[in-house]
Amino acid sequence: QVQLVESGGGLVQTGSSLRLSCAASRRTFSNYGMGWFRQTPGKEREFVAAISTIDGTTDYTDSVKGRFTISTDNAKNTLYLQMNSLKPEDTAVYYCAASALLWATRKYQYAYWGQGTQVTVSS
Repeated sequence: QVQLVESGGGLVQTGSSLRLSCAASRRTFSNYGMGWFRQTPGKEREFVAAISTIDGTTDYTDSVKGRFTISTDNAKNTLYLQMNSLKPEDTAVYYCAASALLWATRKYQYAYWGQGTQVTVSS
């Protein structure tokens, strides 16, 4: 069982930056694909970013490309999402997730989820 705990969310102004962290309960990154998703009320949870822990390949949803960066610190068992140039439409609850697949970009491919952290971007 993998436990994931997100942190780093908050209320910021348009154009600001935040870094989300996701601490894993045990050594995860050599055996799991990792990703970030987000959800707003009344909408489906959507893919934000994924990273391959084998070769560092990353992928992002189009709306965050060039602004968000996903990364890992394997020594700390921690996943990060650096978010720059934040916009009001980035407001959501952000979830980190772990997949038994080494590379995953679809929600159904992820079996383990954190509790979420709220990000609110004011205009």
